[in-house]
Amino acid sequence: MKLTPEQQKEIRDQQSQENNTKRVTVKELEKILYEVIPILDHGFIRVIDYMGDDTSIVQAARVSYGKGTKKVSTDAGLIKYLMRHWHSTPFEMCEIKYHVKLPIFIARQWIRHRTANVNEYSARYSILDKEFYLPTSENLAAQSQSNRQGRGDILEGDTAKKVLDILKSDAERTYNNYEIMLNERYDGSKIDEYGTGLARELARMNLTLNTYTQWYWKTDLLNLMNFLRLRADHHAQYEIRAYADVMLDTLKKWVPITYDAFMDYRVGGIEVSLKGKEVIKKLIKGEKIDIDQSELSKREWNELMEALDLKDKLI
Repeated sequence: MKLTPEQQKEIRDQQSQENNTKRVTVKELEKILYEVIPILDHGFIRVIDYMGDDTSIVQAARVSYGKGTKKVSTDAGLIKYLMRHWHSTPFEMCEIKYHVKLPIFIARQWIRHRTANVNEYSARYSILDKEFYLPTSENLAAQSQSNRQGRGDILEGDTAKKVLDILKSDAERTYNNYEIMLNERYDGSKIDEYGTGLARELARMNLTLNTYTQWYWKTDLLNLMNFLRLRADHHAQYEIRAYADVMLDTLKKWVPITYDAFMDYRVGGIEVSLKGKEVIKKLIKGEKIDIDQSELSKREWNELMEALDLKDKLI
């Protein structure tokens, strides 16, 4: 990931600001505000702004005038209760805004979470940077034979090299043609021999999906947690999970009490159906129970056994 001298100066200027405010601020999050956190080969995340903290959730839940109670343990108990019983609106009172640089194919997956305010870099107005995402060897895998949207065995040797060569050459070739159609290099220099140049809004359609884009992504705390519950999960695609893991760390810095409750009840907890609950009750009593008696599907049964760490009962 490379930043221009102008971008580095802008970040330094932002971080050197000192403003007096009556709003709540979070010391740990302030430390990384505007900071560039590298992700993948050219991507990054920056926290640009935020509103509220753990006490804002408590305040909203009680509809009180103050910042919350004086006892952190009391606030923590309420937040855990809200999380445990799926009360959502108090968590909507906090918001955060990120600046994200990411490959286009990940952006298109990310945008399926339609619960944020998004403003993306305009390739109709500006020329996209000449930067492409290329997986590292350990993240280059074949199609999974059991999961239609997952990865299987890692590619090795000549096969891996051939795939990486194709990805790189295709990205460079299409970007070169992009510049030719624009009659302009990404550094601003002209290619005079190619006439006036095609409109940017048309030239961009030739680019590969591993080209990097950027956006500002603002969401409330509730929807951020919904995003992270799915995208920081080990089943999520590696590339988007890399971003989610960094965002999970910013969540911990921003609202540590909520983070603990989130990790306990959402990330570490499990959802159990009525039939699954009956299976658990029988297991606790030491009674024999199999998939036929449970009336669960094979997938439901295996998911429950994995969650209970009963791998010997997997089918």
